[in-house]
Amino acid sequence: MQKRTVKKTGDQLSALGFGAMRLPTKNGMIDKESARKQIYYAIDHGVNFIDTAVPYHGGASETFLGEILSGEYREKVKISTKMPQWSIKKYEDMEKHLDQQLQRLQTDFIDYYFIHSMGKSSFERIQKLGLLEFLDKAKKEGKIKYTGFSFHDSKDAFKPIVDSYDWDACMLQFNYVDENSQAGIEGAEYAHSKGMVVIAMEPLKGGRLAGNMPERAAQIWDKSEVKRTPANWAFRWVLNHQEITCVISGMNSMDQLKENLEIANEIKPNSLTESELELYSDVKLVFNDLMKINCTTCGYCLPCPVGIDIPGCFDLYNDKYLFKDRTAGVTYILRMGGIFNDKESHAGLCMDCGKCVRACPQKLEIPELLEEVSRDLGGRGFNLKIKFMGAVAMPVMDGFLSLRNKFSRSSKKD
Repeated sequence: MQKRTVKKTGDQLSALGFGAMRLPTKNGMIDKESARKQIYYAIDHGVNFIDTAVPYHGGASETFLGEILSGEYREKVKISTKMPQWSIKKYEDMEKHLDQQLQRLQTDFIDYYFIHSMGKSSFERIQKLGLLEFLDKAKKEGKIKYTGFSFHDSKDAFKPIVDSYDWDACMLQFNYVDENSQAGIEGAEYAHSKGMVVIAMEPLKGGRLAGNMPERAAQIWDKSEVKRTPANWAFRWVLNHQEITCVISGMNSMDQLKENLEIANEIKPNSLTESELELYSDVKLVFNDLMKINCTTCGYCLPCPVGIDIPGCFDLYNDKYLFKDRTAGVTYILRMGGIFNDKESHAGLCMDCGKCVRACPQKLEIPELLEEVSRDLGGRGFNLKIKFMGAVAMPVMDGFLSLRNKFSRSSKKD
């Protein structure tokens, strides 16, 4: 695995890091056997940076990593986790959370400790509570090796945070569509000039830059003499930047992992050609033109107090315009109207409580966007549409399941 040397710390970090935010699941829980195999496979093939955080998988991610990263595997990796700054009300809370995280991760120290989802106002608040003094103390005690912060705010807020403390690392949203969003390329260059580790997150924009592409974007990629998957193109763009030390990916299948390992081992900084970079610019214009909501489906907005599947609603809305999906409205009724799962989760349930707005890393005005989704995908008479679709869809589904079960029984007899 290609390693990139950190000027400030001297560490050599793998170009690909494993993000433990989107581990494979079974029945709503981490599929421990599959996740363990994937993480061990990644480490055995050179990945040495594993990233997690308190909220991931409902609080289970850190504990799971603590269970599997012991002995020789702990010695092979740098563990990265984050302080949940929104839960910090006083100085003592910082010490309490760090000690709990050390316990869950079953380790004596955390290699890279990030302050989670920092922005101008959150940094000013937690700084007043003694954050910088706490970090100095934790490093002196050996509980933290290196300090950093993950960032979600405007680029104007980024530099003052960098300059406020002797940070070792930062974590930025970075992909070819969001090149100039949040801290963007300007922030990556500034942190790199300070010798900091620069970790790229959301390289696939929550999966939006992998898999199916809008027709116009697919036609642009087809112009390249070298044929690559959309995910391959996306990772190449990130790792082409010399400012990026490591890109973390939330891989939840062995196929994804193997593809990403191959790409990360191959692409070197400044290796993309001028013609390839022009293709990226053209594809970026397509996404900026078609995509309605800049959501990465990170799920920080969940759980919604009234049960709205916010990322799911936004995903369907984007699909309608990215892929000219004429069935998006029907899918919205079936999925969000409670027909398939007996629980309504559509955008029209929003009570404008604001909880999701405070949690959203993208600073989206979620209630306003949910109203837009409800108007477009739900439309007038939405409740009547649910009743009608339920009356039509469920007998069809019941008939299909009955036929499938009958065929299954017949096959077993044979």
